[in-house]
Amino acid sequence: MSLRIILCGYIVRGPVAGMTWSVLQWVLGLRRLGHDVWYLEDSDDWESCYDPSRHITTTDPTYGLNYAEEVFRGAGLEDRWAYYDAHSRRWHGPADHAEVCRTADLLINISALHPIRPWLERVPRKAYVERDPGFHQIQLLQVPDRMEIAKAHDVFFTFGRHIAQGKTEIPLAGFTWHGALQPTVLDCWPVQPPRRGGPFSTVMLWDSYPDRSYGDLRLGTKRDSFPLIMDMPRHTKRRCEIALGGEDFPRQEIESHGWVLRDPLAVSRSLHTYQGFIHASRGELTIAKHGYAGTGWFSERSQQWMATGRPVITQDTGFQSWLPAGDGLFAFETFDQAHAAVEELEGNYDYHCRAARELAEEHFDSDKVLPRFIEDALA
Repeated sequence: MSLRIILCGYIVRGPVAGMTWSVLQWVLGLRRLGHDVWYLEDSDDWESCYDPSRHITTTDPTYGLNYAEEVFRGAGLEDRWAYYDAHSRRWHGPADHAEVCRTADLLINISALHPIRPWLERVPRKAYVERDPGFHQIQLLQVPDRMEIAKAHDVFFTFGRHIAQGKTEIPLAGFTWHGALQPTVLDCWPVQPPRRGGPFSTVMLWDSYPDRSYGDLRLGTKRDSFPLIMDMPRHTKRRCEIALGGEDFPRQEIESHGWVLRDPLAVSRSLHTYQGFIHASRGELTIAKHGYAGTGWFSERSQQWMATGRPVITQDTGFQSWLPAGDGLFAFETFDQAHAAVEELEGNYDYHCRAARELAEEHFDSDKVLPRFIEDALA
C-alpha cells in the first residue's frame, strides 16, 4: 500500500551534512518503497536557524533555505519540500503544503522538533521519532512546551531500544515507546576501498548541551566518555582524527595525546565533503554520549561508515543485544578492549571491511528498516 507521507526534519535550521544525511535517508528510503513523500519543516517559535558561515543562530533562514534548495535538487526532490517561517508567517519552497497536509496519510516527526500547527493537525496519523534517548524523555518531563508537542502525536519511537523494552532507569514520560533504527539507503553509501594510510576517524560534538538530571539519574555528554580513548593515538601507528565541534573543549590536551583535530564545518559543509571524510577513513574509532549507556542506541553515523565497508570500533551502549559485534564492528567498555579491537582490525583488515558492509546490509538497509517502522506507525 502506497501512502502519502509528510516527513518533518531539521535541514533548513541545521544545514550541516551529518544531520542532513540522517533526515534525507528517511525521505529517499520511503520513496524507494513506493510512498509519496513530502518534506515540510517549521522554524518553531524560537531562534533556531544556524548559519555555519557566520557561526550564529538566529531567526534568519536564508543560509538554510539556499542549502536546502541545493540538497533537494541534488536528490531529485526539488519540488517536494517547503519551510514555514513562523517569525515572518511565510512559507518558502515549492511544495503546496496545504494540499499535501489535506491528503496525507502519515506524519513522521523526526527528532520530534516540530510543533503541530493547524495544517498538520488534519493528518490522521502522527509518528513521533526521538533520536536522543534518555535526554529526550527527561526533557519532556521538564519542559512543558515539548510535552505539549509530544501529546499531539499518536505513536512514539525511540532510538534507545532498551528504553522501549523497559530495561533502563530512564523515565518513559507517560508514553509507550517503540524501538526504531535510522534507515541507511545503501545506494548512497557504495563500498569504496579506503585510501592507503587512512586514519581512524570520527565526527563528534564535545558538548551538545548541558547534562540532564532526573532524581539521582545524570546523563552526560561525550565530554564524559572521551577519556576512554584519549590515549589511543599513543598506542597505534595509525593517525587518529576527529572532526570535533563544540565550545570549550580542551584542544591542547587532546592534541597532546596525538589526536589530529579537523574543522567540523569544513567536513560537514556539503553532503559530498562529509562522504569524502568517511571515504578517506580506515575505520571509525568513536565513543557514545555518557547518557546513552545501557539504552541500546547505535550511531547512524557509524552505520554510514559500515555501509561503505569501513569497520567501526565504538563504545558499547548495550546494542549487542540486537546487533552482533566482533566482525566488522567492535564494542568496548574499557581502553584495553578498544585497543584490542584496533589490533584485531589491523591484523584482519580486509575481512572486517567485508563484515562491516554485510552487517549494514543485514541490519541497516532502509528497504528492511522502514517497512517495519511503517507497520508499527500504523498499528
